[in-house]
This record gives sequence, C-alpha cells and structure tokens, in this order.
Amino acid sequence: MTPRDILAAVSVALVWGLTFIAIKVGVGETSPLMLSALRFVFASIPAVFFVAPPRAPAWKVALYGLLIGVGQFGVLFIAIRQGFPVGLSSLVIMAQVYFTILLAWLILSERPKRMQLIGAGVAFAGMGVIGSERLAGASVGPFLLVVLAAFFWGAGNVVAKTAGKIDALALTVWSSLAAPLPLIALSLAFDGTTPLYGLAHPSWRLAVSVAVIAYAGTIFGFGLWARLLAHYSAATVAPFALLVPVVGMAAGVLIFAEPLRAVELFGALLVMAGLALNIFGDRLLRSVFGSR
Repeated sequence: MTPRDILAAVSVALVWGLTFIAIKVGVGETSPLMLSALRFVFASIPAVFFVAPPRAPAWKVALYGLLIGVGQFGVLFIAIRQGFPVGLSSLVIMAQVYFTILLAWLILSERPKRMQLIGAGVAFAGMGVIGSERLAGASVGPFLLVVLAAFFWGAGNVVAKTAGKIDALALTVWSSLAAPLPLIALSLAFDGTTPLYGLAHPSWRLAVSVAVIAYAGTIFGFGLWARLLAHYSAATVAPFALLVPVVGMAAGVLIFAEPLRAVELFGALLVMAGLALNIFGDRLLRSVFGSR
C-alpha cells in the first residue's frame, strides 16, 4: 500500500472507533431507535441523488438495510443506552466476523478454514470471559444485545455477499432508505411521541452526533473503505479494522472514564487475538511450514 492509502485506512479505523463516542452522546439526547432512524435518514439523503443504485435485486438491498439498520444499529444503540460501555461495544460487535463465517457456512456452504475456526474459538472464549464478568454485575442483558447486533451484522454481510460484486457505497446509501420508517415505527411503539417532540428543537449535541454517525462513519468511512478494497486485497485492508476496538476502548476510558476491569481486559485481549488469528493465521502457518 502507498503511504497515502495507509493513512486513509488508518483514518477510517479512527473515525469508526470514534463514532462510538458519538453514539454514546446521541443516545443521551434521544431514544436509541430514533437516533438510528436519523442516522439512516441522513446517510441516504441527499446521497441517493448523487450515487447510482447498486446492481442488485431491490429486495436484497432492502433486506440488507433492515438487517443493518434495524437489527445491527438499532439493537447496538439500545445496548449502549442501557449502559454497556462504548469501548467494549466496539470490541464485542467485531463478533460479526465469526457470525458471517458461520452463516456463510450454513447458507452458502462456504467451509471455513482451520485458522478461522481456531480464531473463532479464541474470540468467543474472550467474549465468554467478558460475558461472565457482566453476568456477575447483573448487566448481562446489554452485553447480549451487542452480541445480537453482531449477529445481525453478520447476516447482513451474507445477504450482501449473495448480491455479488456490487458498489459497497451504493449498497450502503440505497439500503439506508429501508431503515428509517421501521425504526420510527418501533420508536413510537416503545418510546411514545416524546422523541418526535424532541426533534422539533434538537440540541447541538444530537446534531453533531447524527452528523458524525451518518456522514463521517457511513459516507466517509464506507466510501473510502470500499475504494481501498477495490484497489487492494481484503487480506491487505482488513487488518486495519483491528484498530477500531483499540480506538473505541481507549476513547471510552479517556472520555467517559469507563472502567475496564482486569477480567474484561483479559477477555478483550482474547477477542483481539482471535481476530488477529482470523486475519494473519494462514499467512503465519505458510511462513512457518514454508521455512522447513
């Protein structure tokens, strides 16, 4: 990769990690479901007027939008609103890697590689450690919600995979149109009309939060990431995603003074080790056995 593209990849990881801070601020200003709806409204408009639709069936684009918008982000925002730390959220949500592998195996018959299975085992062991600590503190519910959000992300990845090679930014922008109405309906059902009244006079914190989540995290992040994937192999680009939970956890500690217990830190290290094995494991095996 050129120095410029390395800087671009690092900047995307930094932005994605810092969006968890914007989420934390946003759920303090409005309901989680309404915040998610706003995220997808502004991620799709006005971008749909400038980005051509993806070359994929409309129902797949809509299903992807529902899985990512209502499933992943709606559930994730609820978990953060309920008090799950943004730092751990940025880490646990990475379980989507293994849910994607599992669902692709079950639905698309894509058999996972040995190191992917080993990495999954290590990562899920780490999540089990984090979950046990949360259970001891009677806050396992939000943790399970983040795991569920990761599952929806993985399911969305599989839907996108069945659509073939399409423009990732176009898919992101146009699929975002499917999420706002269901999210608003759910917000009205669970939160009443209070969030709607709050939008009449939105705070500057809410405005900044939505702008960061929609434009920085989605348009800038996914657009630049898609360009990098178009020019380099996934194995070259994917490792930079490991910076996301690092940034998220550091920001959670520094900005919100989120406590990170020793047990949770150990679990986090296991999850990061599992992710690293998933990305670098095959190359490590080739280098070891190739040298013999």
